[in-house]
Amino acid sequence: MGKNIVGFGTRPPDEGEFAAHPLGVKGRGTFSNGSGRFEREHRVVIDDGWGTLDEEVPALKTTVGIDATRTIIARNTSPDIPFDRSINPYRGCEHGCVYCFARPTHAYLGLSPGQDFESRLFAKPKAAQLLASELRKPGYNVRSMALGTNTDPYQPIDERYKITREILKVLRDFRHPVSIVTKSNRVLRDIDILSEMAELGLARVALSVTTLDRKLARAMEPRAPTPERRIEAIRELAKAGIPTAVMPAPMIPALNDHELEAILERARDAGATNAAYVILRLPLEIKDLFREWLEVQQPGRAAHVMSLVRSMRGGKDYDAEWGKRMKGDGVYAELIAKRFKLACERLGLNKSWLPQRVDLFKPPPKAGDQMQLL
Repeated sequence: MGKNIVGFGTRPPDEGEFAAHPLGVKGRGTFSNGSGRFEREHRVVIDDGWGTLDEEVPALKTTVGIDATRTIIARNTSPDIPFDRSINPYRGCEHGCVYCFARPTHAYLGLSPGQDFESRLFAKPKAAQLLASELRKPGYNVRSMALGTNTDPYQPIDERYKITREILKVLRDFRHPVSIVTKSNRVLRDIDILSEMAELGLARVALSVTTLDRKLARAMEPRAPTPERRIEAIRELAKAGIPTAVMPAPMIPALNDHELEAILERARDAGATNAAYVILRLPLEIKDLFREWLEVQQPGRAAHVMSLVRSMRGGKDYDAEWGKRMKGDGVYAELIAKRFKLACERLGLNKSWLPQRVDLFKPPPKAGDQMQLL
């Protein structure tokens, strides 16, 4: 005995019960590891009578598998997203942000959008090679490539695999524009490539700064760099001549939305020239994971937060309608939008964000290519 018993049943995983330890796991964003929506079995943790739920929770190690994908560019036609193609070097994200809208994608792998998403990761070591092949295809139409749209390209495991840097080398060599969104100051490792591309109008970076409160950041984003390091990354990128933006996202009512103006001002002072925000999104499994996190981390305001969230989502936890899913709807959403607009005007943000160049694209010669005659 002496270990928790994991029970299995057939109840659907959206009924609010999870395979979770009441104390959570140190250094992880969620308290649960419930089955994904495609699984037939439903897991719950029960006390075996030996008091093991009162014992110290063991650490949850990160494992990395290999994703043998055959293509690397993901396409989308969503009208409320400012890009039509993206690359994600990794599946899952060790940053562990409890609110991450990408968590439900782990269910496609038969894994949990909870703790599996932040501890059972997959790397794409052939990403750069696949990218070069796809960019060389006849008729390729150039538009900005987005990095960091689903999981962070600079999450901790990239220090080991360096897949993001290899992708950037390919984009640089092909003179292909790129836009990066990250929560990590690890982006500074590649400042040499990014500054070279920025001189040609080919690179821009956005740092996501959810809060300036270290305690709140540690709870919501346990393995992401501190807010101070992200602000400093903005400063260093701007000094290197790289167009840099800040994303105070997601804005969560009654939790971090009061920091909106302060985040924008700190980022502007560090050198950010542009900004964008997104309202908290709770699709699929995230709604239960986030509610559970609120009850543990913010018990005094959990009900109020969710009430305001629903007021921006037509009375629901989430509304996936295009045009509403990013910014919400209703009085509170309109208030945040107005505050954001006024703050940007006062701080001089979003005044100069030039289009990225696409006319420089040219596949570099490769071994075996025939020389052109003059």
